[in-house]
Amino acid sequence: MGRKRKPKLVPEVTLTGIADKGRSVGRDAEGRVLFVEDAVPGDVADVLVYRKRKGYLLGKAKHFHRRSPDRTEPFCSHFGVCGGCKWQHLRYPAQLRHKQQQVEDAMQRIARVPVEEFRPILGAEHQQYYRNKLEFSFSNKRWLSREELNTDVSNEEPVLGFHPPGAFDKVVNIDHCYLQHGPSNELRNGIRSIALDQGLSFYDPRAREGFLRQLMLRTTTLGQSMALLSFGADDAEARQAFLRAVRDRFPGLTTILYCINTKWNDSMSDLDMHTWDGPGYVEEALGEVRFRIGPKSFFQTNTRQARRLYDVALDFAGLSGTENLYDLYTGIGSIALYAAGRCKQVVGIEEVEEAIADARTNAGLNGIANAVFYAGDVKDILSAGFARQHGRPDVLITDPPRAGMHADVVRLLLELEPPRIVYVSCNPATQARDIGLLAGKYRVTCMQPVDMFPHTHHVENVAALERK
Repeated sequence: MGRKRKPKLVPEVTLTGIADKGRSVGRDAEGRVLFVEDAVPGDVADVLVYRKRKGYLLGKAKHFHRRSPDRTEPFCSHFGVCGGCKWQHLRYPAQLRHKQQQVEDAMQRIARVPVEEFRPILGAEHQQYYRNKLEFSFSNKRWLSREELNTDVSNEEPVLGFHPPGAFDKVVNIDHCYLQHGPSNELRNGIRSIALDQGLSFYDPRAREGFLRQLMLRTTTLGQSMALLSFGADDAEARQAFLRAVRDRFPGLTTILYCINTKWNDSMSDLDMHTWDGPGYVEEALGEVRFRIGPKSFFQTNTRQARRLYDVALDFAGLSGTENLYDLYTGIGSIALYAAGRCKQVVGIEEVEEAIADARTNAGLNGIANAVFYAGDVKDILSAGFARQHGRPDVLITDPPRAGMHADVVRLLLELEPPRIVYVSCNPATQARDIGLLAGKYRVTCMQPVDMFPHTHHVENVAALERK
């Protein structure tokens, strides 16, 4: 039997950037990339390497020779435990600096094309209470702190909060979350209190039993709120009593919905949604456009920054009112409808049929008659024949998921040759890959990063491409 390899200590590593999962980036003496936990950029630390991967190492900071001047005190009592807001201990200007660098590095290393103008990142005016949607889990087992692990404290406790990383069967009980605006904290704590008063069982994912499973809350800048309850069992009498108590305690809730989930996974997107009280949706506004948002609707999670993001996209689009605009991966049509008043026609394509139904509803709600929407995979819908039917695009906006555009979509864009492409991305790496593929026919005239999610490594980037 082979001897277990002893972890290696790499001395005096200088951390220079941020990565996913709250890790910082540095290099060892041989130039290999190190992803380091428990450190921030600017720290100099000895790093204990616990895993080797092809091309990089994973480790933890064990001893600090110098602490970063960009460190700050986290404002949340749950920091470091619940798994969210991993960069609260890094000053916000430093977060923006590293996010900007992340985008620039992706363009240089992956796209390898010149960017004629690189605008400074648009930071969020609100670094707390910026989200409009959160999902919480009920659990009959509480996550124990490091101090509690070696004591006789039991983790058998009904809690409502977030799963920490790597713990699907335990939950950090959340007292106050700084992420969601509006009555989110009051709603979550009140709903937990009602459940405890009624003696309802909280879900056990290992045993696959328990009545209360998940809570999703949506809040809007218009003062509306939605509560969606997921139940692990179909007990109509208990459900009615519980939902009545929720409505009585929170009469200001715009709508209450529920679903029954007896599956292995927590996903609610494939479940039937039942409206128990109210219209079954909430409303939000971006500029002059009003949106109805249902329990399954995709809508940008940071409403205030979404408007700034879309304003950048429309600025890059350079619309004068005469253009035929295509909006790929349109979701519920948020960009398309926001742009409709500035172009002749907008054509939206989205794979999720429910989202397209929302887009059409929202077009009617706003009296927008020059927008048409199609449901289906963009690579299957978009074609030369589709362009002949709807007119070739003068401007094309694309906002794909994190994986970026399918190679067939990139090839078709090169065939259609729209004079201007605006590429909105939540993943600078895949955006850079796609831009590199388009570089034979397009030059990058401008880029604008936008911070949608303070205290995380995530960053949006908008790129303007002009046909050569």
